[in-house]
Amino acid sequence: MVLHAATAALDWVMDKSLVLGYTKIGPTVRRAWWPHDPVPGALVGRHVLVTGASGGLGLATARGLARLGAVVHITGRDASRLDDARSRLLEEQPLAEVTSHVADVSDLAATAEFARRFVVDVPRLHAVVHNAGVMPPTRTVTPEGHELALATHVLGPHVLTLGLRESLGGGGRVVLVTSGGAYAQRLEANDPDYTQGTYSGTAAYARTKRMQLVLAPLWARELAGDDITVASMHPGWADTPGVTESLPGFARVTGPLLRNAEQGADTAVWLTATGDPIGSGGFWHDRRRRSTHYAPVRVETPGEVERFWAFVCETTGVPTPRG
Repeated sequence: MVLHAATAALDWVMDKSLVLGYTKIGPTVRRAWWPHDPVPGALVGRHVLVTGASGGLGLATARGLARLGAVVHITGRDASRLDDARSRLLEEQPLAEVTSHVADVSDLAATAEFARRFVVDVPRLHAVVHNAGVMPPTRTVTPEGHELALATHVLGPHVLTLGLRESLGGGGRVVLVTSGGAYAQRLEANDPDYTQGTYSGTAAYARTKRMQLVLAPLWARELAGDDITVASMHPGWADTPGVTESLPGFARVTGPLLRNAEQGADTAVWLTATGDPIGSGGFWHDRRRRSTHYAPVRVETPGEVERFWAFVCETTGVPTPRG
């Protein structure tokens, strides 16, 4: 969608101001010019998988997709919380089809096995929305030896996406829920496991969200021959348990302006359901494609990107056909 020059200028100012673009002001104003909502019933009969859907943005995403008729599969690490989430969705939408799967995307071997079973049960998958996220207060290593944020945001989603390749082929979509915090970090291709320097959970989160922005066009390149569309998006600043628990000071200061979970999830739902052409590999916010970099963070070099891609493929044991 091409915006009128004045509208585009206002949108740009809102984006750069952060407060106007990332808070609930953003969707309130931008709704006047953003693309149409998906048509009612746009996803009837189509299977969609949402990771990290026990609450917050993941639950809101699942809710939005169910309203459009999708057969929704939700995953989470905690069986009790996952059951509660499924019950809430069915209470709100008694006719919805919702299946829950206990799964921890940071466990690469278990994720690969989950994907193998899932493609047998669901041979045609319309989309996977990667929402599962963590912000460890201290450096935490998974049993397989990977820093937890990296495993959750990058390595696990890579294993799952390529594991679902057969089911997604022929028109499927992959949506990465990333973060505006990625703008503050460069791609750390030489230290993806965050072994150097003083560890910060907030930085680890943002570093791996930057990696997701780099990963989306790499997946788009890899999956183009399968007719699978890839997009990444960021939800703005949303009032979710993840924000209030991991960033209590930020939530306290910005609380009155934070988006609700549905506003934060809107673009993920739209990217999954829209009939509009969205291209592949782009980064989106409030239903519009955005730049992946703001100064002073420099753009990663092609060499850094390819080193990162090689690291992801070699670490997960999921090589590309080129390799």
